Amino acid sequence: MKKLTLAVLLTAAFLLGYGFSRLTSPVNHGPRVTGIGGIFFKAKDPAALKAWYSKNLSMHMDQSGTSFEWHQGTDSTQKGFTLWAPFRETTKYFLPSEKQFMINYRVEQLDQLLANLKAAGILPTDTVETASYGKFVHLMDPEGNKIELWEPNDAEYAKMAKFTTK
Repeated sequence: MKKLTLAVLLTAAFLLGYGFSRLTSPVNHGPRVTGIGGIFFKAKDPAALKAWYSKNLSMHMDQSGTSFEWHQGTDSTQKGFTLWAPFRETTKYFLPSEKQFMINYRVEQLDQLLANLKAAGILPTDTVETASYGKFVHLMDPEGNKIELWEPNDAEYAKMAKFTTK
């Protein structure tokens, strides 16, 4: 529980800092991370954990977890989403990382970002997967954390998710 609380606090601090930097920085339209798309972590019993959060913290759950809806940076007409999702502790989805969590980062221009990463010697662990709600690919950071890059299609995501906030 302490690790989850720490992860939530670190994510909140990151999002607040990121929001402030977006307001005070010049516009950068290059390939880049634009925010947190999801917080994924291992749990002994994901269904029971989701039920606990639903009952005690009023987080509305779907099969994955819950989604938080927010507005992007200085353009309040653009919605964004962050998924909170527990995975079974035996999941293979986080491999080759042995860590208990994985962060999904929202990105712009995924294909160009991957080209930039490749030029820097950083290769994805898999190929780009395309779904109606965006494109995904995975990388490993220098400390062995698997990260997921997501170029979202927020309009399609909004049609399929249950939301804790709206």
